[in-house]
Amino acid sequence: MDDVLIIGGSFAGLVAASHLARARRTVTILDTNEPRNRFAKAAHNVLGFDGSSPFEIRRKALADVLAYPTAKHVVAEATGIGGVADDFVVRTLDGGVFSARRVLLSYGVRDQFPAIPGFAECWGNTVIHCPYCHGYEVADGHIGLLYSSPASLYATSLLKEWSGKLTLFTNGLDLPVGEEAKVEARGVRLYEGRIAEILHDSGKMHGVRMQSGKEVELDAMLAHPRIVPSARLHEDIGAQIEDSLLGPFLRIDEEFQTSVPGVFAAGDLAGPRHSINNAVYGGMMAGVGLHRSLIDWT
Repeated sequence: MDDVLIIGGSFAGLVAASHLARARRTVTILDTNEPRNRFAKAAHNVLGFDGSSPFEIRRKALADVLAYPTAKHVVAEATGIGGVADDFVVRTLDGGVFSARRVLLSYGVRDQFPAIPGFAECWGNTVIHCPYCHGYEVADGHIGLLYSSPASLYATSLLKEWSGKLTLFTNGLDLPVGEEAKVEARGVRLYEGRIAEILHDSGKMHGVRMQSGKEVELDAMLAHPRIVPSARLHEDIGAQIEDSLLGPFLRIDEEFQTSVPGVFAAGDLAGPRHSINNAVYGGMMAGVGLHRSLIDWT
């Protein structure tokens, strides 16, 4: 039996594993090798790795963790979890069975792409979700904004830090009363029809075609698809969730423990703010919280 079983081996899971291994605790990482950021060609704002492939950063991080003798990495998909603190059992799709005293859920979330041809092909390249992460690379181009909720309107001001040519696409949704005039007053063009297709060459956007047949030239688009957890293990054990505008996340306490004793969570699964740096912070906090929960304080 391991001290900790980590389900999900991207940034949050690996940082937690590093803390636990350095505390000389036994830890096994179950991972499908399909991180959410696998579509991105480069990561930014990661000190020492700016512009590097997320896969390359993760490869180096995994090697660092596995240099410790108490850490193991298993490529497998966890499909079921049961038990209680000090006696959890996790089963995998290939029939594996793993036991541990504690569990960290760090399997992240999955983006639900809109049914727009070309969207998936451009995701992580010229269809971006974070201007701080990818805005610099498309700065001064014509940037579109795909409206999904009233929160999207914040970007009609924010994106002006990167470009003076912005267009908001409502894609058939209605803006709140009075917001259309505010958007236009900011110098942002507005299209209210639905997008039929994103025009691109191997993921490099050059425009969109509206259902009306009109084509609009664009260099990039900011979009915020709704998200769902990448697995359902938190449902198996009844962990409480909260909801954000973009989707659900697990409720955690100051130690990053979920509502289920002995089960912790970190990364995109454990909050509404998503970035590599945030995942690293969450992994550190969860790793320390997990270790503290294993100590006999008497």
